[in-house]
Amino acid sequence: MEAPGFWDDPEKSQEKMKELSALKNDCQDMDKLRSQYEDIETLIEMGEEEGDPDLIPEVEEALTAFEEAFHAVRIRTLLNGPYDRDSAIVTLHAGAGGTESCDWCQMLYRMYSRWVASKNYTLTVLDSLDGEEAGIKSITFQVDGENAYGYLKSEKGVHRLVRISPFNAAGKRQTSFVSCDVMPDIEEDVDIEVKDEDIRVDTYRSSGAGGQHINKTSSAIRITHFPTGIVVTCQNERSQHMNKDKAMQMLKAKLLMLREEENADKRADIRGEVTEIGWGNQIRSYVLQPYKMVKDLRTEAETGNTDSVLDGHIDLFINAYLKWAAGSNDTNN
Repeated sequence: MEAPGFWDDPEKSQEKMKELSALKNDCQDMDKLRSQYEDIETLIEMGEEEGDPDLIPEVEEALTAFEEAFHAVRIRTLLNGPYDRDSAIVTLHAGAGGTESCDWCQMLYRMYSRWVASKNYTLTVLDSLDGEEAGIKSITFQVDGENAYGYLKSEKGVHRLVRISPFNAAGKRQTSFVSCDVMPDIEEDVDIEVKDEDIRVDTYRSSGAGGQHINKTSSAIRITHFPTGIVVTCQNERSQHMNKDKAMQMLKAKLLMLREEENADKRADIRGEVTEIGWGNQIRSYVLQPYKMVKDLRTEAETGNTDSVLDGHIDLFINAYLKWAAGSNDTNN
């Protein structure tokens, strides 16, 4: 009798198919780049032979398209982490400031939703808690798509907003903070032991928009890990059992990343919650008044087109972070 082959393992087979699909896409992109390059060469040769200056705008347009495609492929080569190809789980927490911070949390959720749609990814809300008057107090959502975690890991940290508050009758400028936590959705069984005595599992009624079980049964799950203070929640699945399985998977993924950070002798900043959602931990500043500017404090990338950024055009900051992180890793090695 033959020993079970690699393809007989459903999980490994699925992972292998995802890897093959990604490699196929990479090859197709390289073929497209080669074809674009050859077309540009042909246009230039035609222009030189015929002495036709009318071909110059066509060459410039083709060159711009080639440079954009080449840059996108180059950025993808920086996604070489062990979990970069995985889907991502993102959690937003409003900081102190009541309604103002909850509104900022909802604005960020809208920003990421727009970005997800632009990438043809899919977004699933796993857990949410509305603000008392407006906005969102906290929300956890999953982004499914190739390299979703590789891109979104750049967003982990505290995001700061400065604007004239729409909730302040005096029209004063207000500063608000929202923390963003990002982790990979690791589908395979994670080699992490979680002892029963180290966790508390709470059940509660699901809330917000959702399926037929919303507000009818206490199917939502919250798991608290005492040694690290990590808290994970899930209310999206169809049953309490499925919510608990998903929450446990999220907890193990968080603990795995925390362990890897410690093993790499880095600052253990991948945690279930940010200890202080305020000035000291911010990664990006969004200023809407008295001037308009979005600036990443790590990479120095910035733009004055704040409306575009809040509409989901954040690739400028994601790409700058990937290049910055790659340079930092080269320095540390």
